[in-house]
Parts: sequence; C-alpha cells; structure tokens
Amino acid sequence: MQGDVEQQGFSFDLGALRAAYSRFLAPAEGAAPRILLTGHSHQAWPDVARDALAACFDDAARLVDDKWDDAVFPKRAAVGAAILERMGFDRGDDIAFGQNTHELAYRLISSLPRRDRPRIVTTDGEFHSLRRQLARLGEDGVEIAWVSVEPRRTLADRLLAALAPGTSMLAISAVLFESATVVPRLDEIVARAAEIGAVPLVDAYHAFNVVPIAWGSAAPHVFAVAGGYKYAAMGEGLCWMRVPRGCALRPAFTGWFADFGALAGGGGVGYAPGGARFAGSTFDPCALYRAAAVLEHWDRFGLTVPRLRAISLRQTGRILGHLDAAGRGGDVVSPREPDRRGG
Repeated sequence: MQGDVEQQGFSFDLGALRAAYSRFLAPAEGAAPRILLTGHSHQAWPDVARDALAACFDDAARLVDDKWDDAVFPKRAAVGAAILERMGFDRGDDIAFGQNTHELAYRLISSLPRRDRPRIVTTDGEFHSLRRQLARLGEDGVEIAWVSVEPRRTLADRLLAALAPGTSMLAISAVLFESATVVPRLDEIVARAAEIGAVPLVDAYHAFNVVPIAWGSAAPHVFAVAGGYKYAAMGEGLCWMRVPRGCALRPAFTGWFADFGALAGGGGVGYAPGGARFAGSTFDPCALYRAAAVLEHWDRFGLTVPRLRAISLRQTGRILGHLDAAGRGGDVVSPREPDRRGG
C-alpha cells in the first residue's frame, strides 16, 4: 500500500513511514519484508532509535563524566516535557524516571503512612508487577481491598464504594491490560481518593500514546505511571511517574539521585523538590536517547495521541469485523464500543 493515508482530516505518507522502520521490517540484509503483529508488546522501533544508541555512546566518548550535566540531564528534561504532554498533563509538571513502573510504584508505596492508614484499594485486574507486590504486602499485614473488575460496566461504582476513610492509596489502571477496557469515570474515582486523603496512583501504561485520558478534576492529585515499551515504541528501560505539584512525600525506598544537594553530608535524609524525590541511583541513559529520537519521530509524522487513537480504533475495528465474519467474534473480550476499547 503506497501513497498518502487519510486519517480524520490529516494525511501522511505510508511509504515514508514504512521506510522509517527498515531495520525491524527486514532485520537481515536481503531478507524479505515482514509484517509484525507485536504492537501490544514489543513495538517495532523506528530506525532513529538505532541512531540514538550510537549518539549515546558518542556523547559518553566525547564528554566522559561531563555527559550527565551537558547531555543526559537536558535530554531527560526535554523527554519528560514531551511525555507529560502526550499523557495529557502540563509540560511543566513534575516527573520521575525509572527503569520500570514497579520501581516507581514501590517508591510511592514506601512513602505511605501505612501505620495510620493500613488499607490500599486496587482491582483484581492490575498488571502482574503491581498485583504481585500488593499481594506480598498483604502477607505482611497490609489490608488490600481487591475490587473485582467484573462486571466492567459497574466497576467505577464498586471502586467509589471501596474508597473509605483509612485508605492510604488507590492503585488502579486507566486501561485494563487483560481486556483493553477503558476504566470509566477515572477522574471521579481519583477525586474521591484525594477527598479521603488517599494517594491516587493510576497505571496509564496501556493508555500511553494510544488512548487520550481526560484527567479533569483528577489532574491536581494523581500520580500516573507509564512506560515506553508498548504503544510508544521507545523500547525497554524507560518508565516514568507524573508527580503532582507540591508533593512532599518521603519515600523510604530512595537513592542518592533523590537529593544531590545532600552529598556533602550533614545529617538527615533530604529530598529534592519535584519528581526528583522519587529518584533512584545511577542509570543507563541509552533509553533516554531512544525515547528522545522516537518522540521526534512521532512529531515528524504528525502522529499525535488523538491521531494514533483514530488509527488504533480503525485497525482494531477491522480486526473485530474479520473475526465476526469468521464466526470467532464471541472469543473477543475487548469492548465493542470504541469509547470503551483501548489499544
């Protein structure tokens, strides 16, 4: 298929887009082009991601230890601003980075007042890392309220009912990973958590870069984690957490990057302002370079989140239509309604 492709009022050159993925579409020299159906897990990386890895090496060779201040940290700031915008937040909001969402979620959990508020509200449809961690905390006496995701149409009502005083955290997904169901009334649920003094954590991984989220009244309060491995095509090793402005939490699981100002000693455990208070320690910056290149790739083709959403709904709708025609539509657990179906 060649030429321009029309998608809700904008067009892009499909041939140019395919050419931008030459390494993944034909990984061996002379190999026949292939079709990848791995979008829900390992997205194909555009060729610029490979160039970015070389640029990371070159900066290290050129700058050595000065690479952090001269190259890595400025790149991290630019990547963070672009990610926040694609998540539906202000570009100037606070953000923390980590290798995976588990690392970031556990830092947040380690800052909770669990002695005074021993209860965490979640669902039985969370991704494996969060589900496993909360189940393990439950073995140590933390009260975990597992709210069933079924029936999905009334999930919001059950979550609102579960958010009672004494709850320290709400931990839920924006899109349920097993069924690609968009969780309804997310802003209302998060606002209720904030109202009772609970920390609201939203796992937006399965929404990032494919399902726009209207945060609404939740925006001032919500911690939101996501990562680059799936629909962002950035690869592994780069996840992040949006942090509400003015956050003063003190995670017990903390690293020396969380307060550079305290390196000279002087007693006490201090925390830098903003997202840095959730930082860990020395990290491999290669993933940041990949992310910067891939974000520029999306922008170059005009592939905003709403446009990617339109493409996703069109393609998943076509798949559903073919499955129906083959008599296999009943096997699909994802919602049929476009507004309820994730990527």
